[in-house]
Amino acid sequence: MTEPIRKDESAVGHLPVSPSEEPGPVIYAERRRRSVGWRSKDILRTAALVMAMYVGLRLLWFASPLFLTAFLGILFGLAVSSGVDHLARWRIPRGMGAALIVVTFIGLMVGFGAWVAPTIRSQSVELRRRLPEAIDRLESWANRHNGGLIGSILTPSSGPARRDTSHATSAASASTPSTAAAADSNTSTEQPLRQRISQQLSGATRYLFPFLSSTLAVLGGLLIIIFLAIYIGADPDLYHRGLMQLFPRRARRRAGEVFSAMATVLRRWLVTQLIAMLAIGSVTTIVLLLLGVKAPFALGILAGLLEFIPTVGPILSAVPAVAMGFLDSPEKALYVGIAFWGIQFAENHLLIPLLMKGGVDAPPVLTILSQALMALCFGFLGLMCAVPILAATMVAVKMLYVEGVVGESVSVTNENPAKDAALA
Repeated sequence: MTEPIRKDESAVGHLPVSPSEEPGPVIYAERRRRSVGWRSKDILRTAALVMAMYVGLRLLWFASPLFLTAFLGILFGLAVSSGVDHLARWRIPRGMGAALIVVTFIGLMVGFGAWVAPTIRSQSVELRRRLPEAIDRLESWANRHNGGLIGSILTPSSGPARRDTSHATSAASASTPSTAAAADSNTSTEQPLRQRISQQLSGATRYLFPFLSSTLAVLGGLLIIIFLAIYIGADPDLYHRGLMQLFPRRARRRAGEVFSAMATVLRRWLVTQLIAMLAIGSVTTIVLLLLGVKAPFALGILAGLLEFIPTVGPILSAVPAVAMGFLDSPEKALYVGIAFWGIQFAENHLLIPLLMKGGVDAPPVLTILSQALMALCFGFLGLMCAVPILAATMVAVKMLYVEGVVGESVSVTNENPAKDAALA
């Protein structure tokens, strides 16, 4: 089908023709016919893309410990890169500076561990020996107060039911041997609190720490983190350029800005967590020493290490400390719980806001949900990586969607937006 068009008509629209001008000769051109539907190569391209995404997701799921370990190596490599930048001002080569920082950090950790090893060893033995006794005291205290909320949680049955069971057992023993044996089997099903906690912890350990079953896997993961930190800290521009080559030329500038903002946020988050770990571990040890709790150094170091996991780590570190407080009295356990709450209150309202000034302030709900999801899918490694992954994702969402699509000006690092524009 053809239709006439004139020489003085534009391909985009019709230009106005003055009355004095005569229309030019008519030229007939064929109108392009558009095919409706997908062609064969479109179907093949889409099928290949879907298969590639499926294989990539399956590989990510299968090798999730490796990818999460590599993410931790990249995270520490960003912090090492910041230290190498300072050493470069003294004309120290970047490769030598990165290795020097990592080796010095490992040496300090080994030296500190060797210094406190005898104390930690003795207190760890005492902790393992006295913790079951503390749990038994906690259960007996809950049995005496089984009418309250704590007693109903810690005891498998209420007080009247237990008395009825005991009366039934005595009556059964007085009647026939067969009924007495049945009653004994019913009462034996009520496991003590220590045994129930041990079973729950063993199941959680197998789920959260599957990599701890192999010493070789743990050493391999540590070596991957160390070498990734050295290589990334020595030459971060090499990997930055490699990432930029994956994007089209028109999108490389924006991609560079996003990756630079992510690196800044992750570096600040890691430095903040390391300082918080040192502060919380020291303060917790001092407070437990003042309260007279058994094994204060072991519990303080445990609190400092678990501080790397926001929200969940402080709760996990408070449980054995409160249990050790029950060795003396329930009042001391209450004081230990109040002390841990005060330490976390001071951290969340004084230390973290001061250290994270200019960092990403992740909403608590998103933090808890991301930690729960990552722990459910990937275990303890996912729990460790949940918050930094959330921080990096928030930076990408703010810069690519809120700014790029919605058009709203936001600050990705809680600073002046003019400073955010100069991150790259």
